[in-house]
Amino acid sequence: MKGPWTLPNFITLLRLAALPFFLLSIAEGRFGIALTLFVAAGVSDGIDGFLARRFHMRSALGAYLDPIADKLLLMSSYVFLAIPAYPGRLKVPIWLAVMVISRDFLLLLVALLLILASGRKRFPPSWVGKVTTVTQILTVLFVLCANLWAWPDPFVWIAFGATAAMTVLSGFDYVYNVARHPEEPAAAAG
Repeated sequence: MKGPWTLPNFITLLRLAALPFFLLSIAEGRFGIALTLFVAAGVSDGIDGFLARRFHMRSALGAYLDPIADKLLLMSSYVFLAIPAYPGRLKVPIWLAVMVISRDFLLLLVALLLILASGRKRFPPSWVGKVTTVTQILTVLFVLCANLWAWPDPFVWIAFGATAAMTVLSGFDYVYNVARHPEEPAAAAG
């Protein structure tokens, strides 16, 4: 492991620094800017992960900072895209935003309890968690695009349904894996 000042960590910090601008763009109804920043965040996440693996620049800071940056972006996207007072032709339904946030909060709480109770520190993602994350990301992209262009609403409603289904499924998958192997590292749900 490298020290904390690596290029991948710098890219992750830039992603975190762009988050307020992304959220402000949503709040002001500037969906073109919001979409550009969201896509740039996704690309930068791939780049910093590639650099960390390929050039052996993994660090303890990056192991915590990268998933925190990802979760902050995704969770705040759902919150801001659901706020009724913000401009936008199409919103994330409030029930879906609550579901996504509640699941992540529950996973965080369970992980914290497992760390405190058993000292477990690793929570590798499961395939269900990865599919859930991709589904949630695509839903945010669909909502941003639907506020820029005339997309048929059914496409976005299908994305809402898929996100809801995967969010519930991954929550159950996480609980099942923790209950099945409480002494082993649990597979995180995304």
